[in-house]
Amino acid sequence: MSDDRPGIESDDSVVDPANPYTLQRADDHHAFWADAVADRVEARVDDQRERGVRDRDDPIVVKGGISPSGVPHLGNVNEIMRGYYVAEVLRERGHDVRQVFTADDRDPLRKLPRTLCDLEGNLVDLGEVDAGALGRNLGAPYTDIPDPFGCCDSYGEHFSTIIQDSADAVDVPIELISNTELYETGAFDEMTRYVLENRDRAREVLADYQDKVDDDYVPFNPICEECGKITETVTGVDLEGEPSVEYRCTDMDAGERPIDGCGHEGTATLREGKMPWRFEWPTQWEILGVDFEPFGKDHAEGSWPSGQDVARNVLEIEPPVPMVYEWFTLDGEPFSSSEGNVVLVSDVLELLESEVLRYFFAKDPAKARDFSIERLDQLVDEFDRLEAVYFDEVDADEDETAFAKRVYPLVVEEPREERIRLPYTFAAVLGMTDDPDLREEIARREGHVPDDAPGWAVEGALARVEQARNWARRTGNEFDYELKRREIPDHEFDDATEDALAELADYIEEGHDPDEIQGEIYETAKRHDVDVGDFFGAGYRLFFDEEQGPKLGPFLAKVDREFVVDRLRRER
Repeated sequence: MSDDRPGIESDDSVVDPANPYTLQRADDHHAFWADAVADRVEARVDDQRERGVRDRDDPIVVKGGISPSGVPHLGNVNEIMRGYYVAEVLRERGHDVRQVFTADDRDPLRKLPRTLCDLEGNLVDLGEVDAGALGRNLGAPYTDIPDPFGCCDSYGEHFSTIIQDSADAVDVPIELISNTELYETGAFDEMTRYVLENRDRAREVLADYQDKVDDDYVPFNPICEECGKITETVTGVDLEGEPSVEYRCTDMDAGERPIDGCGHEGTATLREGKMPWRFEWPTQWEILGVDFEPFGKDHAEGSWPSGQDVARNVLEIEPPVPMVYEWFTLDGEPFSSSEGNVVLVSDVLELLESEVLRYFFAKDPAKARDFSIERLDQLVDEFDRLEAVYFDEVDADEDETAFAKRVYPLVVEEPREERIRLPYTFAAVLGMTDDPDLREEIARREGHVPDDAPGWAVEGALARVEQARNWARRTGNEFDYELKRREIPDHEFDDATEDALAELADYIEEGHDPDEIQGEIYETAKRHDVDVGDFFGAGYRLFFDEEQGPKLGPFLAKVDREFVVDRLRRER
């Protein structure tokens, strides 16, 4: 059966190892996508060992990377997590694995970001920091630009630190590597010199991908010793003795507004500049010994074709196993620092457990998804079901069961059957009161916490209450209210409303589901000739001391029944 999707041959069995779209093909062999990728990585390693080009003790290297140009948001964690799951599968199979993550911090700052963030994850507008210092350093490497917050040695180090903190927060052991350090310590020296020695061939290969490549193109960008900016104009190459290039500091293309060069003419060593990205990326594969690298679909359609071509036909090396992942959106819109549509890992972990976030990234990377803060309860419910399926607590089909059994142990620190998960929206209801004892009392009364539950399980369950409360406050949703539990708010109702409240109390005391209670509120108001809006208002006054509140029926169904009945009767 033929298939015209990328990465599928006509017999649906042979896959081009250089095609990053392999996961888009049907594969019934594995329940988890990372197992399929690990198969390919192992095949690459085994082949290298058989050919004698790899020592048996060499670790497998999984790589990711980012240019620390601004706020490292949740979307950037995609690459960290995709690499992590493949690394973990390989570790399960007995391999020594390094997960490295490069900060491409010798890249130049090409434009001023509108939004930045401090190390605590607080977003600030550009006007709240020294924007002038950034403006004066347009065109300079990130690691040569002062930190606008004054807490790190450079702009690049500031945002690299947040990347490392994000990985630590989700318990992913990355080894963060600075490109600047690689250049300054000479790690790039040999390969940079090789590219310059073969610059005619490099020029020929790159010309297939970039129109600007002409006969004068040299694949090296010096840092101007006069103004500190990166320039692309190399006027001479000397590879005798200590290799160097001669340059002229000319304007840099930065989109609509070019960055002015200072015109200085000078000489730079190979440690005083950088290779263009399309050569730098495949060179990283060689000097770090990379076996696998995931990347977004923008690279799959742009940088990857040129990167693997440069690797094979300029550097004469084998590219790593690739894997393209789909981007995901935030509440239906693309991540955008300039538009303020970002969320940091630190923000998300105030709203849910780290294992829930790890579960989100365990899903198939070949499918585009939305991470919705507004509908975060749905993601938490998905995770809770995954957990319940793993422990055989709910019925599930064969595919769902296989996925849960395979993935759940990779998502949590330790599977523990005695764990307790409060339903997220129920936790949000508990978050309407500040009293921790009362929260536990309600949770126990409603049957969510067994009498014999161990202390660690109870503590873990109730920790979700604060997260759900943060979610309610962040989104301003139906749970963003304070339940007046300790005393009845001041109120004054007419006789008809009093009678209607008493009848509603009787109905709720019998036991009904949320939709039934919501419908009965309307019917009770009508039977007593009470304005429906006024009747809902009476409920909000009794429970929140407010004129409005959450959808009343579902709320009353989630709070312990005895309290609801007593409050409607104005008894406590």
